[in-house]
Amino acid sequence: MISLIRFLVGLIFVCATFEAGNINAQSLSPSLSSGQVQEVEGIISNYLRENPEIIVEAIEALRSREKHNEDTRRKHNLLKARQKLLHDEGSPVGGNQNGDVTVVEFFDYRCGFCKKVFSFIPTLLKQDPNLRFVFKELPILSPESEMAARAALVVWKFQKKKYFPFHKALMESRGNLSELHILSIAEKQGINTTRIREKMHSIEVNKMLSRNHELARILEIRGTPVFVIGDKFIPGAIDLPSIKNIISEIRKGG
Repeated sequence: MISLIRFLVGLIFVCATFEAGNINAQSLSPSLSSGQVQEVEGIISNYLRENPEIIVEAIEALRSREKHNEDTRRKHNLLKARQKLLHDEGSPVGGNQNGDVTVVEFFDYRCGFCKKVFSFIPTLLKQDPNLRFVFKELPILSPESEMAARAALVVWKFQKKKYFPFHKALMESRGNLSELHILSIAEKQGINTTRIREKMHSIEVNKMLSRNHELARILEIRGTPVFVIGDKFIPGAIDLPSIKNIISEIRKGG
C-alpha cells in the first residue's frame, strides 16, 4: 500500500514538475539509489505540504478523464447494440409502435427509484402519441425481482395487451413480490396464471433475460433505472420535464 502511495504521489509530483517546466525527461534517471529515493520522497512530501491543492486537482483531472473515456466507450457500445436495444422481439413495447423517438428503460420491479420514475411514464405516453417505449426487464436486486420479470415476459409473449396493465400493477405494488402475490396481481388483470406458472422458467424466458443482462454488461449498467434515448445514456431517476426535454432534443437532431 505504501509503495502504491509513493508511486502515485511521485507521479503527481513529476507531472506537476513537468507542467512547471522545472525538469525534462532527459534529466530523469531510470534508476535511483535508496538514498536518492528517500531524497526525492522528502522533496515530494514538502512539495505536497506546500501545495496540497495539486492532489485535488490531479484527482479531479483523473475522474474527468475516466468519465470521458467511459462516455466515449458507452456511445460506441450503444451504436453496436442499437438493434438489440430497439428491436428485440422478446422485449415489451409500449406507446406508438412506429414512433419517431424510442425510449428504452432498464428496470427492476423491486427498485424504489424505478417505481418513482414509473409514476410519470403513463402521463408521458399519453402526452406524446408519437413516442415508442421499450421495456427492458433487468432483475438485479432479488429473487423476487426475477420472478416478477419472468411473469411479465410470459404475459408479453402470450397476452401482449395485458403487459402494460400488469407492469403498472407490479410497479405500483408495495411490499413483497412473492410468487403468490405476483399471480394474484395477474389474476386481477385477467391474465392466464396457469400459463405463467408453466412458462416463467422456460428456455425462451431464460434467453430473454440473458439478452437483457448481456446488454447491461455491454453498456456497463450497474443499477436501475437506466434510460437510453437516441445516443443519450441516462442512469438513475429522472423527472418528467427532463425526459421530455431530452426527447425534444432528439427530435431536433440533438
